[in-house]
Amino acid sequence: MKTLLSTLALIGAMLGTLAAAPVFAQENIPLDRAPDNADNFASLQHGAQIFVNYCMGCHSANLMRYSRLQDLGISQKAIEQNLMFTTDKIGNTMSIAMRPDDAKAWFGASPPDLSVEARAHSRDWLYTYLRGFYRDDTRPTGWNNLVFENVSMPNVLWQLQGQRTVKFEEETDERTGEKVRKFAGFQQVSPGAMSPVDYDSAVADLVAYMSWMAEPTQKTRQQLGVWVLLFLGVLSFFAWRLNAAYWKDIK
Repeated sequence: MKTLLSTLALIGAMLGTLAAAPVFAQENIPLDRAPDNADNFASLQHGAQIFVNYCMGCHSANLMRYSRLQDLGISQKAIEQNLMFTTDKIGNTMSIAMRPDDAKAWFGASPPDLSVEARAHSRDWLYTYLRGFYRDDTRPTGWNNLVFENVSMPNVLWQLQGQRTVKFEEETDERTGEKVRKFAGFQQVSPGAMSPVDYDSAVADLVAYMSWMAEPTQKTRQQLGVWVLLFLGVLSFFAWRLNAAYWKDIK
C-alpha cells in the first residue's frame, strides 16, 4: 500500500511539473494561452463553421465524419445545408477534392490532414500560430509566421484579421555575445473584417473545435477514468484489509 501511494505521489509531482513548465515555439516566442472552450457548444459550433469555410479548402480531416458533428448539438439538416459540400453525404469523412500532388506543386508541400493536429501540437501552439501570420514579401506566398518560420501555408484568415507586418529588434546574447533577433510586436497595415478582439475569439473557437475533433470522446474518457481510479482505490482498500485479516493469526 505504501508503495502504491508513493508511486501515485511521484506521478502527481511529475504531472504538476510538466503542467507548470512554460512551452515555447520559436526561440524567444512564448506561446499564448488558448481559452478553454471545450464545454462551450456555441464556440465549438462556430469553430466547426470556420474550419469548413476556411481550412477545408486545402486541409482534410479524414478521421472525422460529418455525422459526428451532431455531438456538438448541430442537427443533420444544418450540417447538410451549412457544413457539407453538395456531393458529400452525412456519413462521409471530411475529405477534400484537392490532390496531394497538386497541393505540393502549388504550396511546396502537401497540407497535412488536420484530424489530430491538435494532439500533434498543443492548443496553445495552434492558438498562437493562427494569430502569428505577418506579411513577408520574401516568401512565395507573401506570408510568414512568427511561430513556424518560413511556413508554406499562407494566412487564409487574412480577410478577417487584416494585414500586418512584424517588428524585430537585435539584442546581444549575454552568454554567447552574439546578436540575436527578438520579436518586438506587430504593426497593422490594413484592417480586417474583425476587430483584434473578435478575431482572437474566432481563432479560439476554431482551436476549440480542432481540439474536440482530435478526440471527440475526451470528456467521456476523462469521466470514465475518474470512476476507474475510484474503483481501483476501493478495491485496493479491501485487498489490503483482506490481506491483513488473512495473515493476522499467522506468526
